[in-house]
Amino acid sequence: MRIDKFLCEMNIGSRSEVKQILKAGLVKVNDHLVKQADFKVEPLVDLITFKGQKLEYIPFYYYMLNKPAGVVSATTDNTAETVVALLGADKREDLFPVGRLDKDTTGLLLLTNDGSLAHQLLSPKKHVDKTYLVTTSKKLSSEDIARLEQGVDIGEGQITMPARVESMDDFHIYLTIQEGKFHQVKRMLQAVNNKVCALQRVSFGPLSLDESLLPGEYRSLTDEELTKLRSTVCTKC
Repeated sequence: MRIDKFLCEMNIGSRSEVKQILKAGLVKVNDHLVKQADFKVEPLVDLITFKGQKLEYIPFYYYMLNKPAGVVSATTDNTAETVVALLGADKREDLFPVGRLDKDTTGLLLLTNDGSLAHQLLSPKKHVDKTYLVTTSKKLSSEDIARLEQGVDIGEGQITMPARVESMDDFHIYLTIQEGKFHQVKRMLQAVNNKVCALQRVSFGPLSLDESLLPGEYRSLTDEELTKLRSTVCTKC
């Protein structure tokens, strides 16, 4: 990896800022001063320092975000704030959301730069559970619940995969699905003549939304959470 790319990934600065930092003689590799932006390094092997401080290379980052309403699940957008922008000082150019939540949907969203894991989590073959707290416009009948659990026609020529429904009260259910079709939960409720008034994702695979996170707040995944996440896709190979 080029030293300038490494420094950018470590959030030392932009590409142009990093070039100035190198010229200023603030970076050493294995105790040797490096000023060339194209100098090649092995991040997991070489000792790289900036202003005398060792830079620990972490190839992959994993964040749990409590997505607020009004924010889009994207890396860039011309009209609205993005979930990546909510990461503040931890924002990196290579981070992206794993899947999408609608602009008005809130709750658990995973952000990472681990493309391989993200691909596996989103693969239809892995059947990863996604659970939503759904606020409905009216009470679901037992027949409505049975239809949702068996699968419904949302206008794509085939019914959805079987779901799980846990009724909380007259206007709230937990709905667990394994697909991620466009506006799927809203379209499923429409299929049983109901309407989603509010939607929050509360779990994704083995991850549950950290209740201490306020809307817009985030944290890194714990080692235990990451292990469970990886185990989920491995056991479903």
